[in-house]
Amino acid sequence: MTIEISEQELRAAQLDEASIRMEIAILLYQRGGFSLGRASQFAHMNKIEFQEELGKRHIPLNYDLEELEYDARTLGLK
Repeated sequence: MTIEISEQELRAAQLDEASIRMEIAILLYQRGGFSLGRASQFAHMNKIEFQEELGKRHIPLNYDLEELEYDARTLGLK
């Protein structure tokens, strides 16, 4: 799917392509449509940069029990 946004609309919204990508990535991350990794890729950022942007906006990380258990196994803690 392709969505076209005219330069005029971008200027009116005071956004550039990078800003639009960031806003879409954050929205989809918050709604559960994107994982952290996918959202950061969509925004053309690494995970740490994306997490920092979430922090600036006071948006909590989506981190559930399943991810905690996976991380514990990966670290050899469980």
